[in-house]
Amino acid sequence: MTDTPARLLNLLSLLQTPREWPGSELAERLDVSARTIRRDIDRLRDLGYPVEATKGAVGGYRLVAGAAMPPLLLDDEEAVAIAVGLRAGAGHAIEGVEEASVRALAKLEQVLPSRLRHRVSTLQAATVPLLVRGDAASVDPRTLTVIASAITGTERLRFGYRAKDGAETKRQVEPYRLVSTARRWYLVAYDLGREDWRTFRVDRVGDPYPTGARFTPRELPTGDAAEFLTSSMARAQPQVEVDVTFAAPAEFVAARLPASLGVAEPTGPDSCRMRGRAADSLEWLALRLALVDCEFTVHEPARLVEHVSELGGRLTRAGGCTRSAGEK
Repeated sequence: MTDTPARLLNLLSLLQTPREWPGSELAERLDVSARTIRRDIDRLRDLGYPVEATKGAVGGYRLVAGAAMPPLLLDDEEAVAIAVGLRAGAGHAIEGVEEASVRALAKLEQVLPSRLRHRVSTLQAATVPLLVRGDAASVDPRTLTVIASAITGTERLRFGYRAKDGAETKRQVEPYRLVSTARRWYLVAYDLGREDWRTFRVDRVGDPYPTGARFTPRELPTGDAAEFLTSSMARAQPQVEVDVTFAAPAEFVAARLPASLGVAEPTGPDSCRMRGRAADSLEWLALRLALVDCEFTVHEPARLVEHVSELGGRLTRAGGCTRSAGEK
Protein backbone atom coordinates (compact mmCIF):
# COMPACT_ATOMS: atom_id res chain seq x y z
CA MET A 1 0.00 0.00 0.00
CA THR A 2 1.88 3.05 -1.29
CA ASP A 3 -0.79 5.73 -0.70
CA THR A 4 0.33 7.19 2.63
CA PRO A 5 -2.92 9.08 3.54
CA ALA A 6 -5.04 6.02 2.72
CA ARG A 7 -2.68 3.77 4.67
CA LEU A 8 -2.83 6.08 7.70
CA LEU A 9 -6.64 6.02 7.63
CA ASN A 10 -6.65 2.22 7.41
CA LEU A 11 -4.13 2.02 10.26
CA LEU A 12 -6.26 4.37 12.37
CA SER A 13 -9.36 2.28 11.66
CA LEU A 14 -7.58 -0.84 12.95
CA LEU A 15 -6.28 0.94 16.04
CA GLN A 16 -9.75 2.21 16.89
CA THR A 17 -10.73 -1.37 17.65
CA PRO A 18 -10.28 -1.68 21.45
CA ARG A 19 -7.45 -4.22 21.42
CA GLU A 20 -3.68 -4.29 21.19
CA TRP A 21 -2.22 -4.87 17.74
CA PRO A 22 1.22 -6.50 17.33
CA GLY A 23 3.34 -4.51 14.92
CA SER A 24 3.85 -7.58 12.75
CA GLU A 25 0.08 -8.07 12.40
CA LEU A 26 -0.45 -4.45 11.42
CA ALA A 27 2.33 -4.74 8.85
CA GLU A 28 0.71 -7.88 7.42
CA ARG A 29 -2.75 -6.30 7.31
CA LEU A 30 -1.48 -3.22 5.48
CA ASP A 31 1.09 -5.08 3.37
CA VAL A 32 4.02 -2.91 4.48
CA SER A 33 7.18 -3.36 6.54
CA ALA A 34 7.38 -3.09 10.33
CA ARG A 35 9.56 -0.02 9.84
CA THR A 36 6.79 1.68 7.84
CA ILE A 37 4.31 0.89 10.62
CA ARG A 38 6.58 2.58 13.16
CA ARG A 39 6.83 5.68 10.96
CA ASP A 40 3.06 5.77 10.47
CA ILE A 41 2.49 5.45 14.22
CA ASP A 42 4.72 8.48 14.73
CA ARG A 43 2.70 10.40 12.13
CA LEU A 44 -0.55 9.60 13.97
CA ARG A 45 0.97 10.77 17.23
CA ASP A 46 2.02 14.00 15.55
CA LEU A 47 -1.63 14.46 14.51
CA GLY A 48 -2.75 14.09 18.12
CA TYR A 49 -3.85 10.45 18.23
CA PRO A 50 -2.73 8.89 21.55
CA VAL A 51 -1.17 5.64 20.33
CA GLU A 52 0.47 3.65 23.11
CA ALA A 53 3.28 1.16 22.41
CA THR A 54 4.19 -1.86 24.55
CA LYS A 55 7.66 -3.34 24.76
CA GLY A 56 8.60 -6.95 24.30
CA ALA A 57 9.70 -9.51 21.77
CA VAL A 58 6.66 -8.83 19.61
CA GLY A 59 5.56 -5.36 20.74
CA GLY A 60 2.16 -3.91 20.18
CA TYR A 61 0.15 -0.74 19.67
CA ARG A 62 -3.25 0.43 20.87
CA LEU A 63 -5.21 3.65 20.79
CA VAL A 64 -5.91 5.03 24.27
CA ALA A 65 -7.90 7.91 25.69
CA GLY A 66 -5.78 11.03 25.80
CA ALA A 67 -5.89 14.36 27.56
CA ALA A 68 -7.80 15.87 24.64
CA MET A 69 -9.97 14.71 21.79
CA PRO A 70 -7.86 13.68 18.78
CA PRO A 71 -8.67 15.54 15.55
CA LEU A 72 -11.95 13.83 14.63
CA LEU A 73 -13.46 17.12 13.42
CA LEU A 74 -15.75 17.07 16.47
CA ASP A 75 -15.80 19.57 19.31
CA ASP A 76 -16.63 18.51 22.87
CA GLU A 77 -20.32 19.31 22.60
CA GLU A 78 -20.68 17.39 19.34
CA ALA A 79 -18.85 14.39 20.75
CA VAL A 80 -21.09 14.29 23.84
CA ALA A 81 -24.24 14.70 21.74
CA ILE A 82 -23.26 11.85 19.43
CA ALA A 83 -22.30 9.53 22.29
CA VAL A 84 -25.55 10.19 24.18
CA GLY A 85 -27.61 9.71 21.02
CA LEU A 86 -25.91 6.42 20.18
CA ARG A 87 -26.30 5.18 23.75
CA ALA A 88 -29.99 6.05 23.83
CA GLY A 89 -30.68 4.41 20.49
CA ALA A 90 -28.69 1.28 21.24
CA GLY A 91 -29.98 0.93 24.79
CA HIS A 92 -33.64 0.85 23.78
CA ALA A 93 -33.38 -0.97 20.44
CA ILE A 94 -35.11 1.82 18.53
CA GLU A 95 -36.28 0.72 15.08
CA GLY A 96 -33.74 1.63 12.40
CA VAL A 97 -30.67 1.57 14.66
CA GLU A 98 -28.08 -0.58 12.92
CA GLU A 99 -25.05 -2.50 14.15
CA ALA A 100 -22.89 0.26 12.66
CA SER A 101 -24.22 2.62 15.36
CA VAL A 102 -22.92 0.32 18.09
CA ARG A 103 -19.54 0.00 16.37
CA ALA A 104 -19.38 3.80 16.13
CA LEU A 105 -20.18 4.10 19.85
CA ALA A 106 -17.42 1.61 20.70
CA LYS A 107 -14.89 3.61 18.67
CA LEU A 108 -16.01 6.97 20.03
CA GLU A 109 -15.92 5.91 23.69
CA GLN A 110 -12.49 4.39 23.12
CA VAL A 111 -10.96 7.83 22.52
CA LEU A 112 -13.19 10.10 24.61
CA PRO A 113 -11.24 11.94 27.33
CA SER A 114 -12.30 11.07 30.86
CA ARG A 115 -14.02 14.44 31.37
CA LEU A 116 -16.29 13.82 28.38
CA ARG A 117 -17.01 10.20 29.34
CA HIS A 118 -18.13 11.54 32.74
CA ARG A 119 -20.45 14.06 31.07
CA VAL A 120 -21.98 11.39 28.87
CA SER A 121 -22.57 9.06 31.84
CA THR A 122 -24.04 11.87 33.94
CA LEU A 123 -26.46 12.96 31.23
CA GLN A 124 -27.46 9.36 30.53
CA ALA A 125 -28.13 8.68 34.23
CA ALA A 126 -30.27 11.81 34.54
CA THR A 127 -32.44 10.94 31.53
CA VAL A 128 -35.53 8.75 31.89
CA PRO A 129 -37.07 7.56 28.59
CA LEU A 130 -40.84 7.28 28.26
CA LEU A 131 -41.58 3.69 27.29
CA VAL A 132 -44.94 2.58 25.99
CA ARG A 133 -46.50 -0.85 26.30
CA GLY A 134 -44.90 -3.34 23.95
CA ASP A 135 -41.48 -1.66 23.92
CA ALA A 136 -38.47 -3.97 23.94
CA ALA A 137 -36.56 -4.76 27.11
CA SER A 138 -33.80 -2.24 27.79
CA VAL A 139 -30.26 -3.21 26.79
CA ASP A 140 -27.19 -1.82 28.56
CA PRO A 141 -25.19 0.11 25.91
CA ARG A 142 -21.95 -1.10 27.53
CA THR A 143 -23.05 -4.69 26.88
CA LEU A 144 -23.51 -3.88 23.21
CA THR A 145 -20.17 -2.13 22.88
CA VAL A 146 -18.28 -4.97 24.63
CA ILE A 147 -19.89 -7.51 22.30
CA ALA A 148 -19.29 -5.35 19.21
CA SER A 149 -15.63 -4.91 20.17
CA ALA A 150 -15.19 -8.67 20.63
CA ILE A 151 -16.76 -9.28 17.21
CA THR A 152 -14.50 -6.74 15.53
CA GLY A 153 -11.40 -8.06 17.30
CA THR A 154 -12.37 -11.75 16.73
CA GLU A 155 -12.00 -12.36 20.47
CA ARG A 156 -13.80 -15.05 22.46
CA LEU A 157 -16.41 -13.80 24.88
CA ARG A 158 -17.68 -15.01 28.27
CA PHE A 159 -20.99 -13.99 29.82
CA GLY A 160 -23.84 -15.10 31.99
CA TYR A 161 -27.10 -15.89 30.21
CA ARG A 162 -30.66 -16.00 31.52
CA ALA A 163 -32.96 -18.30 29.57
CA LYS A 164 -36.67 -17.70 28.98
CA ASP A 165 -37.55 -19.90 31.97
CA GLY A 166 -35.15 -17.94 34.20
CA ALA A 167 -32.38 -20.57 34.27
CA GLU A 168 -28.90 -19.02 34.59
CA THR A 169 -25.92 -20.44 32.67
CA LYS A 170 -22.34 -19.43 31.88
CA ARG A 171 -21.41 -19.25 28.21
CA GLN A 172 -18.18 -18.95 26.25
CA VAL A 173 -18.70 -18.10 22.60
CA GLU A 174 -17.07 -16.97 19.41
CA PRO A 175 -19.21 -13.89 18.65
CA TYR A 176 -20.14 -13.53 15.00
CA ARG A 177 -22.62 -10.66 14.52
CA LEU A 178 -25.11 -8.45 16.35
CA VAL A 179 -28.54 -8.33 14.72
CA SER A 180 -30.96 -5.48 15.44
CA THR A 181 -34.70 -5.99 15.02
CA ALA A 182 -37.46 -3.46 15.59
CA ARG A 183 -37.80 -4.62 19.22
CA ARG A 184 -34.61 -6.37 20.37
CA TRP A 185 -30.89 -6.97 19.85
CA TYR A 186 -29.61 -10.50 19.27
CA LEU A 187 -26.11 -11.99 19.24
CA VAL A 188 -25.33 -14.72 16.73
CA ALA A 189 -22.37 -16.75 18.01
CA TYR A 190 -20.75 -20.16 18.04
CA ASP A 191 -21.27 -21.64 21.52
CA LEU A 192 -18.10 -23.50 22.49
CA GLY A 193 -19.80 -25.40 25.33
CA ARG A 194 -22.67 -26.63 23.10
CA GLU A 195 -20.41 -27.01 20.06
CA ASP A 196 -23.04 -25.42 17.86
CA TRP A 197 -24.34 -22.09 16.61
CA ARG A 198 -26.70 -20.22 18.92
CA THR A 199 -28.63 -16.94 19.07
CA PHE A 200 -28.80 -14.94 22.33
CA ARG A 201 -31.10 -12.11 23.32
CA VAL A 202 -28.73 -9.35 24.37
CA ASP A 203 -31.06 -8.08 27.11
CA ARG A 204 -30.54 -11.49 28.80
CA VAL A 205 -26.74 -11.32 28.58
CA GLY A 206 -24.99 -10.38 31.80
CA ASP A 207 -21.44 -9.16 32.52
CA PRO A 208 -19.83 -9.96 29.15
CA TYR A 209 -16.05 -9.79 29.01
CA PRO A 210 -13.50 -10.70 26.33
CA THR A 211 -11.15 -13.57 27.24
CA GLY A 212 -8.18 -12.36 25.20
CA ALA A 213 -8.21 -15.55 23.11
CA ARG A 214 -8.41 -14.89 19.37
CA PHE A 215 -10.27 -17.11 16.93
CA THR A 216 -10.72 -17.58 13.21
CA PRO A 217 -14.36 -16.81 12.34
CA ARG A 218 -16.35 -19.87 11.34
CA GLU A 219 -18.76 -19.97 8.44
CA LEU A 220 -22.46 -19.83 9.29
CA PRO A 221 -24.43 -22.96 8.31
CA THR A 222 -26.84 -20.93 6.16
CA GLY A 223 -27.00 -17.40 4.80
CA ASP A 224 -26.01 -14.31 6.74
CA ALA A 225 -26.57 -13.52 10.43
CA ALA A 226 -30.02 -11.99 9.87
CA GLU A 227 -31.19 -15.02 7.89
CA PHE A 228 -29.78 -17.37 10.50
CA LEU A 229 -31.61 -15.51 13.27
CA THR A 230 -34.88 -15.62 11.33
CA SER A 231 -34.62 -19.38 10.79
CA SER A 232 -33.66 -19.96 14.44
CA MET A 233 -36.68 -18.02 15.66
CA ALA A 234 -38.94 -19.95 13.30
CA ARG A 235 -37.63 -23.26 14.65
CA ALA A 236 -38.19 -22.12 18.22
CA GLN A 237 -41.78 -21.07 17.53
CA PRO A 238 -44.23 -23.98 18.10
CA GLN A 239 -46.04 -24.95 14.92
CA VAL A 240 -49.58 -26.23 14.44
CA GLU A 241 -51.17 -28.35 11.71
CA VAL A 242 -53.58 -26.27 9.64
CA ASP A 243 -56.36 -27.58 7.37
CA VAL A 244 -58.60 -25.06 5.58
CA THR A 245 -60.91 -25.21 2.54
CA PHE A 246 -61.66 -22.12 0.43
CA ALA A 247 -64.51 -21.32 -1.95
CA ALA A 248 -62.09 -19.85 -4.49
CA PRO A 249 -59.57 -21.10 -7.08
CA ALA A 250 -56.20 -22.29 -5.79
CA GLU A 251 -54.38 -19.53 -7.68
CA PHE A 252 -56.54 -16.85 -6.01
CA VAL A 253 -55.85 -18.21 -2.52
CA ALA A 254 -52.11 -18.83 -3.09
CA ALA A 255 -51.63 -15.22 -4.16
CA ARG A 256 -53.04 -13.98 -0.85
CA LEU A 257 -51.35 -16.26 1.67
CA PRO A 258 -47.63 -16.88 2.42
CA ALA A 259 -46.14 -19.98 0.81
CA SER A 260 -44.84 -21.07 4.22
CA LEU A 261 -48.43 -21.80 5.29
CA GLY A 262 -48.86 -24.58 2.74
CA VAL A 263 -49.85 -25.34 -0.84
CA ALA A 264 -53.41 -24.69 -2.05
CA GLU A 265 -54.56 -27.86 -3.83
CA PRO A 266 -57.52 -27.49 -6.25
CA THR A 267 -60.64 -29.46 -5.29
CA GLY A 268 -62.75 -28.01 -8.09
CA PRO A 269 -62.80 -25.10 -10.54
CA ASP A 270 -63.73 -22.66 -7.76
CA SER A 271 -62.50 -24.38 -4.60
CA CYS A 272 -59.29 -25.58 -3.00
CA ARG A 273 -57.88 -27.04 0.21
CA MET A 274 -54.74 -26.02 2.04
CA ARG A 275 -52.94 -28.28 4.51
CA GLY A 276 -49.70 -27.17 6.16
CA ARG A 277 -47.95 -26.01 9.28
CA ALA A 278 -48.05 -22.52 10.76
CA ALA A 279 -45.80 -20.84 13.32
CA ASP A 280 -47.81 -17.60 13.52
CA SER A 281 -50.05 -16.87 16.48
CA LEU A 282 -53.56 -18.22 15.99
CA GLU A 283 -55.02 -14.74 16.37
CA TRP A 284 -52.86 -13.44 13.53
CA LEU A 285 -53.58 -16.53 11.41
CA ALA A 286 -57.33 -16.04 11.80
CA LEU A 287 -56.95 -12.47 10.54
CA ARG A 288 -54.81 -13.59 7.59
CA LEU A 289 -57.47 -16.09 6.54
CA ALA A 290 -60.20 -13.45 6.80
CA LEU A 291 -58.21 -11.19 4.46
CA VAL A 292 -58.24 -13.78 1.65
CA ASP A 293 -61.62 -12.27 0.70
CA CYS A 294 -63.58 -15.46 0.06
CA GLU A 295 -65.67 -17.98 1.99
CA PHE A 296 -63.56 -20.52 3.89
CA THR A 297 -63.91 -23.28 6.47
CA VAL A 298 -61.29 -24.16 9.08
CA HIS A 299 -61.11 -27.91 9.85
CA GLU A 300 -57.99 -27.98 12.04
CA PRO A 301 -56.84 -27.03 14.61
CA ALA A 302 -59.82 -26.66 16.92
CA ARG A 303 -58.30 -23.59 18.60
CA LEU A 304 -58.08 -21.82 15.24
CA VAL A 305 -61.76 -22.60 14.65
CA GLU A 306 -62.50 -20.82 17.95
CA HIS A 307 -60.39 -17.79 17.03
CA VAL A 308 -62.09 -17.47 13.62
CA SER A 309 -65.51 -17.70 15.28
CA GLU A 310 -64.59 -15.02 17.83
CA LEU A 311 -63.18 -12.76 15.11
CA GLY A 312 -66.34 -13.21 13.04
CA GLY A 313 -68.50 -12.31 16.02
CA ARG A 314 -66.51 -9.16 16.76
CA LEU A 315 -66.69 -8.03 13.13
CA THR A 316 -70.41 -8.67 13.01
CA ARG A 317 -71.00 -6.70 16.19
CA ALA A 318 -68.75 -3.88 14.95
CA GLY A 319 -70.69 -3.71 11.69
CA GLY A 320 -74.00 -3.66 13.55
CA CYS A 321 -72.89 -0.66 15.62
CA THR A 322 -72.45 1.46 12.50
CA ARG A 323 -76.04 1.08 11.31
CA SER A 324 -78.20 4.13 11.47
CA ALA A 325 -81.27 4.16 13.68
CA GLY A 326 -83.60 3.80 10.66
CA GLU A 327 -81.92 0.67 9.27
CA LYS A 328 -83.08 -2.85 10.11
